[in-house]
Amino acid sequence: QVQLVESGGGLVQPGGSLRLSCAASGRTLSRYILGWFRQAPGKEREFVAAISWSGGVTYYADSVKGRFTISRDNAKNTVYLQMNSLTPEDTAVYYCAARMFGSSWSRISEYDYWGQGTQVTVSS
Repeated sequence: QVQLVESGGGLVQPGGSLRLSCAASGRTLSRYILGWFRQAPGKEREFVAAISWSGGVTYYADSVKGRFTISRDNAKNTVYLQMNSLTPEDTAVYYCAARMFGSSWSRISEYDYWGQGTQVTVSS
């Protein structure tokens, strides 16, 4: 069993930056693909970014490409999401998730473990 805990959310002005962290316990994440998803009020949960177990391959949603960076530190059992140039459209609860097997990194149903989420609000 894997427990995931997100942190780093908060209120930020448009154009600002935040760095989210997701710490895992219960099992090492070194063999898991890790992803970030978000859910805005009244909308479905959507894929944001994912990273391979080695960290060598990353994948982003078009809406965040060039602004967000996903990274991981397997020694610390932690995955990060650096978010720059934030806009109000980025306001959502952000979730980290982990999976070992599957065919699509962006498919929500293929992720086995989820955190509780952290709120990110972009507003002036």
